[in-house]
Amino acid sequence: MTDAAAADAAGPAPASAGDRVLLARVVDEALSVAGCSALVASRASGAVVTFEGVVRDHDDGRGVTALHYEAHPNATEVIREVALSIATAHPEVRVAVEHRYGDLSIGDVALACAVSSAHRAEAFAACAALVDEVKARTPIWKRQEFADGSDEWTASLG
Repeated sequence: MTDAAAADAAGPAPASAGDRVLLARVVDEALSVAGCSALVASRASGAVVTFEGVVRDHDDGRGVTALHYEAHPNATEVIREVALSIATAHPEVRVAVEHRYGDLSIGDVALACAVSSAHRAEAFAACAALVDEVKARTPIWKRQEFADGSDEWTASLG
């Protein structure tokens, strides 16, 4: 059997990690988990796992009225590095992730991501790792405004 015939028999070569990261950005516009999901879905996908981080009305027993996120100028570069690391660690997944910055209201989506794979276990594991790493590594800071008129800055960096 020739090398070409052996390669054909083995099926297509797996896509590189970079080819499997379909979206990775930090933006100041509304996010869509459905959009992320549509990007990663394919005929080979047996599972598409999504995560939608939503602004809630409380934190640590205090009422929250609004949030403001500030992003470092290299935040998109870092979130792409995170997505690439997940795609490298999970070679069967496709990834889409985006984080919002600017002023957000209760109920707005701050983090949207989707991961697809042939099997659910890998998609769940990769999505969980993606969310954890985005929160740990992406240089984004959050200012929460509380119902009592106070506010507080926190870093998403771990």
